[in-house]
Amino acid sequence: MKKYFLSATLALTLLASTTLSAKTYATVNGDKIEDNDIAAILSVIPGANFATLQKDQQKKVIEQAIEKRLLADKAMKSGIEKDPLYQETLKKMKKDLALEIWMKKQFDAQKVSDADAKAFYKKNTKMFKQPAMAKAKHILVKTEGEAKKIIAQLKKAKNVKKTFVKLAAEKSTGPSGPNGGELGWFDATKMVKPFADAAFALKKGTFTKKPVKTQFGYHVIYVEDKKKSENVSFEKAKKNIVQSLKVQKFQAHMKEVSKGLKAKADISIK
Repeated sequence: MKKYFLSATLALTLLASTTLSAKTYATVNGDKIEDNDIAAILSVIPGANFATLQKDQQKKVIEQAIEKRLLADKAMKSGIEKDPLYQETLKKMKKDLALEIWMKKQFDAQKVSDADAKAFYKKNTKMFKQPAMAKAKHILVKTEGEAKKIIAQLKKAKNVKKTFVKLAAEKSTGPSGPNGGELGWFDATKMVKPFADAAFALKKGTFTKKPVKTQFGYHVIYVEDKKKSENVSFEKAKKNIVQSLKVQKFQAHMKEVSKGLKAKADISIK
């Protein structure tokens, strides 16, 4: 089935342009550089979020938005609007924009009742099961001997966690080493099996007493905390359920609309 969707760029632009409290990042000859301008720059970078960028990266994005505005102003002053290519492209863009805004309105018009959301939740309980989780640190070294020496030091340590962090920063060859070996929360599927098996076998606040071998080397693992598997409540899942059902309704609606239009149209495929 053909899927209908709004482009990420347009969605971000529409959101920013309709927000009364849109943030101003800079001004160019009196014109504001706002959220939609920043969103347009970041749209080419999958998953990019201005708020999570480093300060120097944010500054570069703002500079790009400023340069884009200046170049656009120069292009408009050059008389480009009279160019035939500009006129032809503008007509196509108007149609595309009209379609996207119309489709957004069609999407917004789709309604999902609490009853429908609850029925979906009950029918798909397996989808809302939170797997067991572990929060761990690790030290990765090349040889089993190195790992055994680290374990010996940890066994003698008065403060295991503090010592583990120190040893990770000093000895770990993994990318998490400088951060004390921190891996954060993960479920068993996120790690290679030998590592996951060892981590989930540990009790909270303990470490592996034997080196754990994987294709990456030898690990010493310290588990800070654990969470048991549990079902996500309907209240927590409701927002995602409603959005998912809304998308399904929208797709079915657009398919029916397209079917009706095709039936009335004079179509010739060459």
